[in-house]
Parts: sequence; C-alpha cells; structure tokens
Amino acid sequence: MHPCWMPSEINNPGDAMGYRGNAKGLATIQAALWMLAAALGLATFAAQAADPIKVGMVAPLTGPGAESGRFQTQGAKLAADEINKAGGVLGRQLELVIEDDQTTNPGVVLAFSKLAGNAEFAAFLGPIRSTQIHAMAPDALKVGKPVMIGGTDPALTHMGNPWLFRFRPHDVYSARVIADYGAKTLGKRKWAIVHSTDAFGTNGMKNLVESLKGMGIEPVLVQGYPNNSQDFTPVALAVKQSGADVMGTYMTFEPDQGIFAKQLRQLGVTLTWVGSPTTVTTTALKLAGPALYGSYAVVDFNKDSSAAAKAFSAKYEAAYKTAPDIFASWSYDAVHVLGHAIGEAKSLEPEKLRQAILAVKGFAGAEGTYNFDKNGDGLHGYNIVKNNNGTIVFDKHIDFDD
Repeated sequence: MHPCWMPSEINNPGDAMGYRGNAKGLATIQAALWMLAAALGLATFAAQAADPIKVGMVAPLTGPGAESGRFQTQGAKLAADEINKAGGVLGRQLELVIEDDQTTNPGVVLAFSKLAGNAEFAAFLGPIRSTQIHAMAPDALKVGKPVMIGGTDPALTHMGNPWLFRFRPHDVYSARVIADYGAKTLGKRKWAIVHSTDAFGTNGMKNLVESLKGMGIEPVLVQGYPNNSQDFTPVALAVKQSGADVMGTYMTFEPDQGIFAKQLRQLGVTLTWVGSPTTVTTTALKLAGPALYGSYAVVDFNKDSSAAAKAFSAKYEAAYKTAPDIFASWSYDAVHVLGHAIGEAKSLEPEKLRQAILAVKGFAGAEGTYNFDKNGDGLHGYNIVKNNNGTIVFDKHIDFDD
C-alpha cells in the first residue's frame, strides 16, 4: 500500500473518501493483473500442449545405403503426414527429426547420440541394418525410450534391451522359409550358402544351416564375404565349383547383391536362387537387372500380400512417383504403430509408451499384421516372391506361431 494513504493519516471524511476510492482502484488493477497473469499462464500452457511430439530418426542419407535411406525417410514421413492430417496424436502433431548415420557403425552411434541428448524426443526410429543397431544398442539402453528398428538379427530383441521394438520379422523365420521353400517346394538338396560376414549375414547363415540340418541337409558350400566388396569372382567361382543346384543368400548391401548377381551369370552359373529380402529391393533389382531374373526371395513387404500392403503401395506411389520396398514399408508401419501406442497410453512417459507398444495386437500394417510379443517382435512370418523377368510376383505368405 502506498505510504501516502495509510489509514492512520486520514484526518477528515474527504481524505477517507479519497483513500477508499484509491483502494478500490488499486483492487481493480490488482484483479486485472491477476486475470492477465492467469490468461498468460493458460496461453503458455496451451502453447506447450500444442507443441509437436518429436520423434528422432537415424537414416543412411549418405554412404552405400543412401538410396535405401531415401525410401526409409519417405516411408516415415508419409505416415507422419497421414497422422497429422487426421488431427495428430493427443491433439499434437508428430515431428520427425532426422540425422544421417552415413551407413556406418561410427556414424550411427554419432547420429543417435545427437538425438538422444535432447530430452524433447519421445521415441526414436533406428536403422534397418543389424550391425548398426548392435553398435547403438548400448546408448539406446541408457536413454530408456522406445527405439523402433528394422534389423532382422534375432539376437537384437533377445539381449536384455527392453527398448528395442522390431518392425520386420527376424531371420529365424526367413531361414525357415528359405529352407522349406527351396527343399520342399522346389525339391533342391545340394545347397550353397553365400553371406556377408556382418551380424545380419552371419546370423542369417547360421539360422539357414540349422534349418537345413533339421531337414537332413548339409550344405555343400558356406561362403562368406566382406561388405562393400568390389569383385565377387572368387565367391562366384566357389559356388560354380561346389556343384550346388540351389543357393541361399544373406547379402546386406544392394550394390554387393548387384555385382555378385552379374558376375555369377557371367560365369554361366544358373542354379536356383532363394535369397533374403535384399534380393528384391528396388536398388538391387535396378543394379542387377536380368542377372536376377528367375530368382526367388523371402520378403517381409510385397504389395500383393494384403489389403494394407496394397493401400500403402498406392499411397506411396502417389506421393513419391516410385514403388516402395522394405526400406519404406517398415518405417511407415513403425510411425503408425508409435502414433497408435501414444494415443492408447495417453502419455509420453517412456514406460507407459513401452507397455502400449507391447500391447499392440492385430494391427494391420504394410508389412503384415502386428502382434507384439514380450521380446518386442511384432511380425512372425515372410512372403515368398519370384522375379519373373523383372516383375516381382507374390506366391504366398507363411506365418509361424512361435
């Protein structure tokens, strides 16, 4: 209260009237200030509530995987756009923040650390390549927020990290399908196996060997090679000299797949080929051309495998004027499942969000129907397709209960 208007200093009614009038004015001003402060507080709260939900994403924007990175980011952006146009999640928009992982292990660790250091991110999209996920997994465990991944090494969701959620079926399933289709459907018994020596290729090879042994088949050749090889002549010669009549492959990078396919055909090797999903990626098909004609592959995404896959393919082609492949489909599904889980959890609190993802059952995605198990695996089967003179033809889908 202003000292000039202390009650003890009022000597006449006029002074009292002046005091009461001024006090009333001060009360009015004070009330107005309170109302203004409250309004500002509500405005600040509303602004905060309307802030976007940020999702960090690492993707190969440069390096040998740059083409796949383009598909991966486009699939994720398409899903985020669809969610945002439908009103967002919890009344907020989704915002993707992307860092380049340079298609290397050191690159992915650096890219993820840049994102993980920002507390604003609710969740993350990791790589599709298993070797890179292994490299960044310790940091993902420390951060303690959901990380959606596309790597197919089975160990990724079985090594005690509760924050990894896989949006593709793992390679125990792909190995079963390759072995079953090659041996039982195609009737082939003399197997050559060619694989990259990274986590993806090595574990794929081991699972395929195990599946074949379960059928009483011992491969006549198991041949590894380092990623980004420029000459596959020694590998192609080993396949030719093995006497194999069927070949199963786990090849990580599309350029390797293209070079190997061409050199194999140049040596006159025409054995039956049943490959991992890389065999039918857009980039591999473009690089190999006719060298992959007649080959078979197990693949998690094919536009003819389901109504959801067909719808995604049409939307993707309309948006980007090109057909999608596995690099786009898994990231598209990951963003949609994440948005669904946030809505179900009604929270961005990491543990609540983790439980909401694990609770997802019967979610129809481009890759298949998601039924998450306790390990964080959402899909449990593969499609069989054939390269019919450059056109990828869907044969059948095989699901597993275990």
